[in-house]
Amino acid sequence: MHSTLRTLGLFAALTLLFVGIGYLIGGYFLGDWMTGALVFLMFAAMMNIISYFLSDKIVLWSYKAKIVSEAEAPRVYNIVKKICFKGDLPMPRIAIVPSQNPNAFATGRNKNKAVVAVTEGILPLLSDDELEGVLAHEMAHVKNRDILVMSVAATIAGAISFAARMFWWNAMFGRGRGNNNAAMLLIVAITAPIAALLLQLAISRNREYKADREGALMIQRPRALARALAKLEEGNRRRPIERGNPATSSLFIVNPFRGGGIVTLFMTHPPMKARIRRLEELAEETGYIG
Repeated sequence: MHSTLRTLGLFAALTLLFVGIGYLIGGYFLGDWMTGALVFLMFAAMMNIISYFLSDKIVLWSYKAKIVSEAEAPRVYNIVKKICFKGDLPMPRIAIVPSQNPNAFATGRNKNKAVVAVTEGILPLLSDDELEGVLAHEMAHVKNRDILVMSVAATIAGAISFAARMFWWNAMFGRGRGNNNAAMLLIVAITAPIAALLLQLAISRNREYKADREGALMIQRPRALARALAKLEEGNRRRPIERGNPATSSLFIVNPFRGGGIVTLFMTHPPMKARIRRLEELAEETGYIG
């Protein structure tokens, strides 16, 4: 219940940020603060509906992922079947992403509509035990409905950043109603996307830790997942993803996008060393040796 309430609170904060920007846009450009707020509230509702029903299709399309049959990907199918049996979960659809970046993600609005996707690059990199740990992590996300939560959060956060950038350029080129308003808009343009990213980060990091733990317990091999994460971290450093939207990075087991400086403050994933340390501690706690 605590986790559900916190998630609802984070969603409310993201939506309020979006409506707040609409409020400023309405007053700044139209002289009608409430009209802007209501329009952006409707946009937020529309984005939530689109994310709920179409998030899996949008994500798969954006990464050119192809749904495959058991005959086309027998290794992945067999591992996911074993995990579903252990976790009492329905079999998801399987997709392959044509990328040499080693990674995996899950998408869909519930466990009956889920898709688990792996990149071509992850298959030669991991052993079967390690790949099972990765796929168990993704099935834990499916079980907890994290994929829906993070898809909607990413959509709203991306929209906030876009609206703030629009503010920035309009204020920079002097289309406002005075210097005070322009200064306020510049502040909003800088702080709104940062706030949105921090809220999205809070949603994602907590859920990554939980999925690591539940996935490892599902297969009873925390160290297999820890080894996989170490390999994926190095693989993503060497070969970041070639294309895609950074707003979807929270869906992947390892952040596929790389940046330096202040960008690292807003990574959607917990530090890899912390994730591996927790899995090692879990292995010691449970006595699992795998």
